[in-house]
Amino acid sequence: MRFEQVMEDIARGFEAVGVGVIVFGGVLALVAGLKDFRDFDRFFADVRRGFGKPLILGLEILVAADIVQTITVDPSIESVVVLGILVVVRIALSFSLDVEVDGMVPWRRVETKAKLRAAGIDPDDD
Repeated sequence: MRFEQVMEDIARGFEAVGVGVIVFGGVLALVAGLKDFRDFDRFFADVRRGFGKPLILGLEILVAADIVQTITVDPSIESVVVLGILVVVRIALSFSLDVEVDGMVPWRRVETKAKLRAAGIDPDDD
């Protein structure tokens, strides 16, 4: 088996895992949200929040697949430019989703958790 074929198979494996994380996370978020199905606004908010984290993780895994594909299988200038565009788009999506899920920009998370702990609230208790 050639090196390129092995790397392509690894990249496809990453892609499958990334898609699996997104699909499985989406299903879990829907199932978890069903407990509040009668209150649609709460159902929607719970599913959206529950689906955001697996979506972010899935996007990060898909970026890894693109990196493996580009640097090992097709290391041309065109593929590097396409990879750069894909990474920038996925970073923007991940950042936007992170803000949507947590309700704050990532660099404010530590400060907010510290303030909650100081007030006697456990920020990790969902």
